[in-house]
Amino acid sequence: MRILLVDDEIEMADPLGQVLTREGYEVDVAYDGSSGSQLVQQGDYDLLILDWMLPQQSGLEICQQLRSQGNTTPVLFLTAKDTIDDRVQGLDAGADDYLVKPFELRELLARVRALLRRPTVLESPPPVQRPGIDELELDEANQRAYRSGRAIELSEKETQLLAYLMRYPNQLLTHEQIHQHLWGENSEKPTSNVLAAQIRLLRRKIEAEGEPPLIHTVYGRGYRFGLPD
Repeated sequence: MRILLVDDEIEMADPLGQVLTREGYEVDVAYDGSSGSQLVQQGDYDLLILDWMLPQQSGLEICQQLRSQGNTTPVLFLTAKDTIDDRVQGLDAGADDYLVKPFELRELLARVRALLRRPTVLESPPPVQRPGIDELELDEANQRAYRSGRAIELSEKETQLLAYLMRYPNQLLTHEQIHQHLWGENSEKPTSNVLAAQIRLLRRKIEAEGEPPLIHTVYGRGYRFGLPD
């Protein structure tokens, strides 16, 4: 498994690269965004670990560039930014996970293992359309939804989440069920509020002003998808 680590804090990046190497991964390290972006374009990596704030080009910009090119390599952000808006911005850029500095090494290694275990394709055959839910349709293969005639671009994580919700209309899906589907049954639990942030992002996209809401919060338990009664 090949990992690219991009972080301008050399005193942290070099020891972390050595730890990952001892864990059996093939690791390349870069110290600025420009070098990291070049390595991404040249190499075939299984995981990218990106610092958010980097000289020349930020980790956020690298992630956005990759996703715009259709590159679905898992991305783990390392950052000191820890507000819910920061997490939403990172997830919206296409990140798969988010770890706030300072972090425990064992937690980072657990998240690395979880991201590398994740299948690169969806578990079930991708349905192109899901008619009958207030004109909402989903094209999983192209990460795009349609509602009331408008096209909605989705990230990989948003596509997986929406497909799962649409698979069980009007049924309560617990936080644990959704977590297991998105991050894997044996993975470490993501940073708190990550699932809520992902739901918030999806709602913004599929529930335009004047349209009936489709994702309903069941407080303390999970979410239900469908038109309100």
